[in-house]
Amino acid sequence: MRLRTVLATATAGLAAATCLTAAGPANAHARTQSEHAIPQGGHAVSADSHACSPAVSIARFSDALDKTTYDGTFVGNFSALAVDRDGSLAAVSDRSSLFGLDGKTLAPRSVVPLADENGAALDSEGLVVDRDGTRLISSETEPSVRRYSRDGKILDRLPVPDALRVAPAGRAVSNGTFEGLTMLPGGRTLLASMEYALSGDSSGIVRFQTWNRTKTNHFELGRQYAYRADTGLGVPEVQATPDGRLLVLERGFTSGVGNTVRLYLADPRRATDTSGVENLTGQDDVRLIRKTLLADIAACPSLGATAKQPQPNPLLDNIEGMAVTGYSKGRLKVLLVSDDNQNAVQTTRFYDLRVRI
Repeated sequence: MRLRTVLATATAGLAAATCLTAAGPANAHARTQSEHAIPQGGHAVSADSHACSPAVSIARFSDALDKTTYDGTFVGNFSALAVDRDGSLAAVSDRSSLFGLDGKTLAPRSVVPLADENGAALDSEGLVVDRDGTRLISSETEPSVRRYSRDGKILDRLPVPDALRVAPAGRAVSNGTFEGLTMLPGGRTLLASMEYALSGDSSGIVRFQTWNRTKTNHFELGRQYAYRADTGLGVPEVQATPDGRLLVLERGFTSGVGNTVRLYLADPRRATDTSGVENLTGQDDVRLIRKTLLADIAACPSLGATAKQPQPNPLLDNIEGMAVTGYSKGRLKVLLVSDDNQNAVQTTRFYDLRVRI
């Protein structure tokens, strides 16, 4: 896999996408780093108070879409986000819906159903808007990666290594396969992240699979890499940065305590190709993807957020989707979204972050 350090096609639309505003009801909060927001107590809040870590700050969040519907479809269950070519947002729910969202207000503008070749519902988890506007969408049921038209028609299906298939066909655990999907700079290499380890691999070691674009605009299997998640956490999302590194979300949930969500910067460029390694058990000759903690989201200021169940920080929920919406001089605008699972005690929440890499 050639990981380029140029912006090229994959980042052409990023600058056009603006981050969320406080659209909707009073539970949508909007505060930028340059503003001195006034909380209910009447005291000015400085820009520094938005810091989650030295590398990450939160500009605002929005609950405006929580428990809403659009065109008869529940708006929620979001598992992935992507920037479209016109600066709007595409989003998938794991209940087989593909949404179009306004890039400024997040308001839904379209929705189409998704299905497999037999018309069965998907567990849609990852999303990439390709350079021709088609949608590459992963489902963790098999798992699979399919190419869809904007109106939800299947155009192609990518090959998947046997070992990554859900047992008994392969060694993957159910509900733990292709959660993250991203296109690397240059638009030639697609990458999917498994959420959990394969049977036979050490606990916490998850595999990242790549595909290389062919001259006929299909994708063939490429290299595979190994990434070590923190104890008890999985990988729900991964996004490429313009210099060829990766933003990696790690997430877990403890009943009665709440969510753990951490954001890492990872570099696969010197990692070992593990496609030929049957079991990853800590071998000395296998170089894992190197990672650096950017922020534990629990350390972010709550900005007045409320939680419907116990959380280490009321700002937290089941964060699962991520998109890079802008880039300038080593600073990223990053949009996160939580998957509310259509559950009364969870929230569909968008988070607008600033990340220095």
